[in-house]
This record gives sequence, C-alpha cells and structure tokens, in this order.
Amino acid sequence: MSILSLEAARSRGGLADDVCRHIADEIVLGNLAPGSRLDEVGLAARFNVSRTPVREALKQLAIMGLVDTRPNRGSVVAELTVDQLDQMFEAIGELEAACARHAALRMTEEDRSRMRELHAEGRAAMQAGDIDRYDAANLELHATIIRGCYNPVLIDLATSLRYRVSPFRRTQFRNLERMGESFEEHSVIVEAILAHDVITTYREMRSHLLSARSATNRVAPAWGLPSTSKQNLKGESA
Repeated sequence: MSILSLEAARSRGGLADDVCRHIADEIVLGNLAPGSRLDEVGLAARFNVSRTPVREALKQLAIMGLVDTRPNRGSVVAELTVDQLDQMFEAIGELEAACARHAALRMTEEDRSRMRELHAEGRAAMQAGDIDRYDAANLELHATIIRGCYNPVLIDLATSLRYRVSPFRRTQFRNLERMGESFEEHSVIVEAILAHDVITTYREMRSHLLSARSATNRVAPAWGLPSTSKQNLKGESA
C-alpha cells in the first residue's frame, strides 16, 4: 500500500492518529514483519512529519500490542501470533455480545435512535463503496451498543480490548464483499436489540465478531487461521 504524505496543517493529535493507522495497516497486511525495527527518523521522513507525532503513534501502537518499545533500543514490530489474535477476538466477541445483550434491555430511546442513524449511515457508506466512511460508522455503531449496556465495568473492558483489535477489524473492509456482509450482520443485530430479543442479540453479536476475525484472512493471509482454530470456530458458530 502506498502511503501519501500527511498534511502539515493537521493537529499533532490528528497527525499521530494518521501515522498510527498507516503503520498499523502495514503490520496487519504483513508489510512490516514481526521484529522489524521502527526508526523514528525514517518514519518521520516517510510520512513528512516531525518525530513528535511518530513518537506518539508508536506509543498508541504499543498499547494496541502491535509494537514493542525497548529502553535504549527503540521500537520493533511485536511478535503477535495467530493464536493470540484468535484469543483476543474470542474475548472481544464474548464481551461485546454481553454488552449487546444488556443493551437490548437497557438502551434509552435516544440510544436506539442513534443506533438507527448509524446503521443508516453504514448502509449509505456501503452503497458508495466508501471504506473510511463505513469504518467510522461501524466504530460508532459498536461503541453506541457497548455504551448502551450501562455497565461501566463491561464498557471499560470491552472498549479497552476493542482498541487493541481495531486495526484488524478495520482492515477487513478492504474487501468490499465483507463490507456488505458486515452490514447484513449489523441489520440482524440492530433488529434484535430493537425487539428486546436478548438471545438473538447475544448470539448474533458474538457470531459477527467471529466473522470479522475470519474476514481478516481475506486481505491479510499472514493472519490465516491454523486448522485447529478453524475447526474450533466452525464448531462454536454452528
């Protein structure tokens, strides 16, 4: 993936977020191998920014678990394994499913209205084939459902782990077919929440996250599922 220079007029925070997304995408797509050194000077020149946003981006990537920062040795791409990624998606699937189940009973009318608006925004983005727009709507839709559980502990846990897997969830939409699949899965979840159907809501949200994990392999073969994991996912979602 070619990476364009970032506009110097953007804020420091915005620059850091952009650099973070680009480096994360490179890691997820396998263009930066585990153990690769991430040189601040080289990255700053590559993105046409100062070292400050690069340094901030590397801190964000370290929190995500995609980068290891070693004292006096700089930053390198973390040795994240396929099994570890499987486990993170399994965990976030359970957490978001639990949040959605509670949201089906606890969401306010304002929350439900916002969820409908975001689902409609996702439809428009999907129809336009706009990956960035769909990703933004997807993120806010999930965040709205998580917040709708009204359990601060669950919200904190789900939000924290969701942040760690966000680069993998975003990359799946490079496959336009997956965008359509994701939207259809959202439709079932939204309808179940609006109907206060806690059983369907839990099941479909969990299945949605497992589908997102499997979809990663379409655009990032390096994260393909081992045969044992494929069997486990197949059996659990049956």
